[in-house]
Formats: sequence, structure tokens, C-alpha cells
Amino acid sequence: MSRNTSEVFEYTGNGQRVPNDVVSVRLHPNVVEVDERAFLLCESLKNVGLNEGLKKIGKRAFEKCESLQRISFPSTVTEIDAEAFAACINLKNVVFNDGLERIGDSSFHVYKSLQSINIPSSVNDIGELAFYKCTGLKEVVLNEGLRRISYRVFDGCTSLESITLPSTVTHIGVEAFIGCTNLREVVLNAGLENVGRYAFAGCESLTSIMLPSTVKIVDHVFYSCVNLFEVVCIEGLPDFDIYTFDGCPAFRRISFPNLSSRLEAIIQAGQVDVQNKIQQFMNRGDIQWRRGDIYMPVEMMSSRRRDLVNQYFGRIVNWIKYYEMKEATTIFELALWKTKIDQVDEADPHDRDACRIDVPGPVKQAIISYLDL
Repeated sequence: MSRNTSEVFEYTGNGQRVPNDVVSVRLHPNVVEVDERAFLLCESLKNVGLNEGLKKIGKRAFEKCESLQRISFPSTVTEIDAEAFAACINLKNVVFNDGLERIGDSSFHVYKSLQSINIPSSVNDIGELAFYKCTGLKEVVLNEGLRRISYRVFDGCTSLESITLPSTVTHIGVEAFIGCTNLREVVLNAGLENVGRYAFAGCESLTSIMLPSTVKIVDHVFYSCVNLFEVVCIEGLPDFDIYTFDGCPAFRRISFPNLSSRLEAIIQAGQVDVQNKIQQFMNRGDIQWRRGDIYMPVEMMSSRRRDLVNQYFGRIVNWIKYYEMKEATTIFELALWKTKIDQVDEADPHDRDACRIDVPGPVKQAIISYLDL
């Protein structure tokens, strides 16, 4: 017999037997953990009230509760264990609160209705396959504090369009975003150290990606990103593997907009000789400089040419830093000179040249360090 939909079942824990036809549930105030498999296959369950004081959702606790549409976790919950809400195919609204520390393996996988999630800053690890095949997921907000994105966390999230990783993330696991076919924008911040194999494989809508210099990119990370045209390096040249972009027929270049803008500023300031020096070894197929943009053709990704590219890239960086230091110290010296002139008594004028002050060597070194990439 089907349970009355107005009847609310009180869950007290401690291995309590839960009827399969339960529709609404509230937790007793003393419950601190929902037992493993407590509501497994309660296909009629629609309403769940989780009390403040609850600390943990056990493994497979609400698996295959196919009528459940909304769940909100109190701030006292620190852990959602593996497969806790797996295959709750109609779950549309999931609210995490600060205090949650870990989202377990496969905890929310195979959802069609879930469209957005906001991972609080207290979460430092998202478990393997946590949101696997959440095909309706369009928006994911990751906050500062998160450190790891594990194996296949967002595998097959075909509606996901953009992702921004906070600066605290150091590791992206193997196949973390594989098959996210609508993913158009990926922002990876400085601090990222490792990206696993096939992490963004099959992201067919991705045309450009920005990479920090802190990261090591192994083989096949962007495998079969068929529309990927450009990699943008914000700070410097990251550590690539020669097969990183295997299966990317549209890939053409690696660009350096920060260096480009710095070089342009130097030229605009009148330091035209740097342009001639860089031009001496640029445009020979190694590193290109066209219309104010510095970039490296994809052909230079081969291991055979990599040492040469690193050498040329280092020379460009050093020249830019030298001319920035020259410009900065010149301005500094002029400012000191003017200050000394302004202090001279008008009734006792001095030779203007005698007021010149050279910037000391240690100060120049401090300027160079400040301007360092």
C-alpha cells in the first residue's frame, strides 16, 4: 500500500528501517549521521528535511531516490560520502553551505535535471566522478579554497559552457572534463601545478585557452579538441609535452599577450633599438612577431626545437626586462634631479648638471626584481 503523501516519516538513525514508499522525511534533532543505504531505492521520496547538527551523509544514503527534486545541506554537514545521491535523476536543486569539506566519489553522478551548483570555499576536494554525466549541468561555481579536482569529476557534462578554477587549485585529475562538448571558456589561474591526461579531451567547442606558467601539461590533455586554435600564455612559457595537443587539427599557435604589450610600451616610450634587436632573430620560423603580437607557431612544439625556443624566449624576456629597467631608472633619476633642483636656493643657483643623481646599483636590481616575470 502506498504511503499517505501528507505523512512525514521521522528518521532517528541507528540502523532504523525506512519504508521504501516513504514520501516525506524529517530527521530527529539528535541525528548526526544518515546511515549508509538508509534511503536507498526510496523512489517515492520527494521531501527531505536535514537538521542543523547533522554532520555526515553516509555512503549511498539516498541513491536512486528518483522523485527527489531538492536538497539543502545545513552548515554543520562536513562530508557527503560516496554515491550518497547517485542516480537521483530528477534532482534539480542542490544547495551546499559553508562548512562542507568533502564531496565524495560519484556522490551526484548521472543527473539530467541538475543545472547549476556552487561549491563553497570550505570544500577542498571534489571526489572522483562526483558529477559524472550530469548532462543538464550548465553552471559550476568553484570558490577559493578548493585544491583538487579529481578523476572524471565533470566527465560528460555536455551542457557545461564555462569553468573558472580558483587560484588555490593545484591539481586537475585525469579526464576531469573529458567529453564536455559545449565547454567554450576555461580559465586556469596561477598556482595550478598539474593537469592529468585527457583532462579536457573531446571539448569540441573550446577554441582558446589561457595557461599559467606554473603548470605542467602532460600528453593528450587537449586530445581531440578539434576547434582549439590558440593557447594564450599570460606569464611565461609553460611546460608542455609534445603530445599535449594531439588530435587538434585547428591548433596553430601559442601567444604571449603580456610580453607583447610590454614590448609595445617600450617601443612607444622611444626605445626603438629593442625593436631592431628582437627583429634580428624573430620571424625566422621560431618565434613570430606580427602586428604587435608575439607568438610561437605550433611547429615549434616538437622536442627537437624546444630547447631553441626556450633560449630565444629567454632572450626576449631579458631584453624586455632590461629596457623596462632602463626606462624606469631614467624616470627615477629625472625625478630625483628635479627634486634637487627644486631645493636649490634661487638666490644661490647651481649648475643644473651638478644636481644629477644616479640610481644606485642595488636600487636598479630591486627594480629588475619587481619587473621580473
